[in-house]
Amino acid sequence: MTEQKYITAWCSVFNNKVAKNGMQLFDGKTVSIDEFVVGVYKYLQVQYPKFYKMDNLSKLGWLATEVLLKDNIEKGSYAPEQIAVVLANANASLDSDLRYLASVKDGASPALFVYTLPNIVIGEICIRNGFKGENTFYIAAHFDAAMMYRQVSETMGHKAEVCVCGWVDVFGEDYKAVLFLVETHKEGIPFSETNLKKLFESN
Repeated sequence: MTEQKYITAWCSVFNNKVAKNGMQLFDGKTVSIDEFVVGVYKYLQVQYPKFYKMDNLSKLGWLATEVLLKDNIEKGSYAPEQIAVVLANANASLDSDLRYLASVKDGASPALFVYTLPNIVIGEICIRNGFKGENTFYIAAHFDAAMMYRQVSETMGHKAEVCVCGWVDVFGEDYKAVLFLVETHKEGIPFSETNLKKLFESN
């Protein structure tokens, strides 16, 4: 029998705002994405110098995960191998790809080249949190709740007891992250395609 899964937290980062479980936490007013992500980082009061070296896609996903996990997962409550990450977006790493291409004429930037793969954001999240479970990054034209539901369900059908999943996309000044924390041993909103779509569209 398949064990019931629940969405125990969700968050959104877009339009200069950060919200968690439907409550706004931060408003960056009207600023560039570069200013906004630094503003959120300072608001969270975390110390992680590597943050400043990341590309904007990684910064966005990293920040959204910090918000999502705060006060929701206690360190040691899950083995590293039990925590999975499943993300998707529409633009892959195109934002960093174009920045890297622009740097080539002045001497290709290794610092930018590192981020010319969309799944690097997952690597940054896993390094920060010590996650060692399965992880996958998908490219889709829009947030596909049905696909996300299937992939997370399949991933959690193996070793995973918890999954960070959702949408993280950046292209120029357009950005949006909506992440969900899905668990099997805590109750919350039933994990379903309908609820994923509803929560995504409400943010």
